Amino acid sequence: MNYDSVPSLPRLFLDQAEKLANRPFLWRKVNGAFASMRWSEVGADVRALARGLVALGVQPGDRVALIAENRPEWLVADLAIMAIGAITVPAFSTNTVEDNRHVLTHSGARGLILSGPGIAKRALPAAMQAPDLGFVVTMDALGMTQQLPLRVLTWGEAMSLGDARLDAEIDRRVGALARDETCIIIYTSGTGGTPKGVMLTHGSILCNIKGAYRLLQEVGIDDDVFLSFLPLSHSYEHTAGQFLPISIGAQIYYAESIDKLTDNMAEARPTIMTAVPRLYEAMHQRIQRGLTKATPFQRRMFDLAYTLGRQRYERPGTLTFKEKLLDRLCDVLVRRKVRKRFGGRLKAFVSGGAALNYEIGVFFLALGVPLLQGYGQTEASPVISANRPKKIKIDTVGPIFDGLEARIAEDGEILVRGEAVMKGYWRDPEATQRAIGDGWLYTGDIGEFDGDGYLKITDRKKDIIVLSGGDNVSPARIEGFLVLQPEIAQAMVHGDRHPHVVALVVPDADFAKDWAAKNDAANDLAALAENPEFHKALAQVVDRVNSNLSPIERIRRFAPLPEAFTIDNAMLTPSLKIRRHKIRERWGESLARLYERS
Repeated sequence: MNYDSVPSLPRLFLDQAEKLANRPFLWRKVNGAFASMRWSEVGADVRALARGLVALGVQPGDRVALIAENRPEWLVADLAIMAIGAITVPAFSTNTVEDNRHVLTHSGARGLILSGPGIAKRALPAAMQAPDLGFVVTMDALGMTQQLPLRVLTWGEAMSLGDARLDAEIDRRVGALARDETCIIIYTSGTGGTPKGVMLTHGSILCNIKGAYRLLQEVGIDDDVFLSFLPLSHSYEHTAGQFLPISIGAQIYYAESIDKLTDNMAEARPTIMTAVPRLYEAMHQRIQRGLTKATPFQRRMFDLAYTLGRQRYERPGTLTFKEKLLDRLCDVLVRRKVRKRFGGRLKAFVSGGAALNYEIGVFFLALGVPLLQGYGQTEASPVISANRPKKIKIDTVGPIFDGLEARIAEDGEILVRGEAVMKGYWRDPEATQRAIGDGWLYTGDIGEFDGDGYLKITDRKKDIIVLSGGDNVSPARIEGFLVLQPEIAQAMVHGDRHPHVVALVVPDADFAKDWAAKNDAANDLAALAENPEFHKALAQVVDRVNSNLSPIERIRRFAPLPEAFTIDNAMLTPSLKIRRHKIRERWGESLARLYERS
């Protein structure tokens, strides 16, 4: 496909829907089994909803908010909004009332499309406070009896609102779209404060999927299947999990939930998946826990597969003839089973959204899982670079995507420019001016290029801890070592303007359960967090981590937490990154006590 000649995202979709009319496109669970929608069906739904939005008075440039879990209607709504020249404003399905109020009010949303009662509880109170909002469309019945001062329509009502005479208007609006027009405003997930609305254009997303297409050509693009589970309101999934598959004519399965992801992978048998490092960390811990129940022979074979696979990756060409034979045996007895857990036909697992721990990356590569680490941010639509399948360097984030150029500033900051860079922040010219200078996006990340032109992220400007002695410490590096331990699920390192580093750790649930059973203690994180013997057990783990750290990085004190960092308690973003400011707000006293005891 010639991505440079495509004028807009709706044009891309409508052309594909006509070309691939009778082929299956979107899959969702219905009565316990996945059922498909054909391209022609989805195309008809996009047109029907677009007619309904025109009948509701939505004009080009108007903003329409979209709050729903990943499902076919999400894609239909997104494309219908864009097709009439309006701008999609997605919000995370986990947003609080206040989060939704900010998005709806700040964007000046004209309408709201939401999924069902669960989201309505947090979206409708916010909608009542949004001065520009005139209507709400609900994908599922809300079962409400009270009257709202807004026009509320069901999905079916909205789809049948406009008649076929509006098709000419839809075609006119699609034909008028240009690559440099804003098509979506994505509010950043707020790891450091109030979310800002990132304005992305048709061209910026088309540029990004062109780079992804070039990358995936190395593994072959043919009858591909994607499994969508990261929030579509996040730019990573929106670009790589929705518009990339549209552009290559792939099928998209919508996962039921993160809890059922493993089952859904076995059912959908995806060829390409995008995920965040937290998923790989969880999979790594699950595999390690499973080994405790394996036979001695199974453990030996697993260890051998890992050892030989790691040697083959880190020191290519050094396997002896005997080791090569053993390595092939490991392929049959170990790696094939691991690949089967992911559906059995995975061409590429792409990791992005945060830094991937090297040990986690090597673990999967050694076991035959094709894992590509990438790098990006919403402001770049979002992918900036990614490892090439035929030359994986997992300690880097790969070469810069086609269509982008990058350079390293004098202070080490990574600067990026190209069509994929955002238009700016919605209604925030000052923030836009700080982020973009002379066409260059200032990423806020510190990095360097190696001899192969692969980018390596060495730090995050905003996340660097400066100790009171003037030493710079990367919290993400230390946290990576901590969560690599099977006893620790999550961690946050703290120490800015203090003499040394301390940490908050969330114990692994299975480790805590096993420890409690062996030590005649209640399996309750709150009680265990106060248990001196449990603290000693975790101290051994922290000591193990400290042995791999430099003196200034070592953790002097730590506190086990009685609850995990979750999206619901606002300590994780919907893309599973920790919200440091929220954790510090909630556990500030615990952090202060760690320094009092020093």
